[in-house]
Amino acid sequence: MLSRLTAAVAAVCLMSGAATAQTAAKPTDPQIAHVAYTAGKIDIDAAGQALSKATNKDVRAFADDMVRDHGAVNKQALDLVKKLNVTPEDNATSQALTKHAVEEQAKLAKLSGAAFDKAYIANEIAYHKTVNAALSTTLIPSANNAELKSLLQTGLKIFEGHQEHAERLATALK
Repeated sequence: MLSRLTAAVAAVCLMSGAATAQTAAKPTDPQIAHVAYTAGKIDIDAAGQALSKATNKDVRAFADDMVRDHGAVNKQALDLVKKLNVTPEDNATSQALTKHAVEEQAKLAKLSGAAFDKAYIANEIAYHKTVNAALSTTLIPSANNAELKSLLQTGLKIFEGHQEHAERLATALK
């Protein structure tokens, strides 16, 4: 659990620092779009793993919610970048998020039953805290396009709800 927390703190630092460092100011809208889409895709992939391994019905329902909600926001994001004729730009933050997600999924793959359920939910709490902090402190304030900013703000409200839901689930799983 401590390693997950440490990784979450590191990811927050990456998201608030690495993205700004690479542009010498703040992330560009194409970089922000890529980070936001990547973050959603990571959670969809994690939910897919949970749907194949989770044994608790509430954990499975949570994973279904992640697929539905993150999928819907990512679809809106793709529609927006097409409308704006913007190509999302891969960046150090997106790459760090992906690397961490691959490592975390490998750890979760070794677990089963209640141990998997608890670890998945703990990871979801840490992940949503990280992404929500990055949205609040870096991505939303740095977005120049009003439609992108609005989509990020809507996503943040949804993802804050995910964090609260995961925290309630964690308490119930103890």
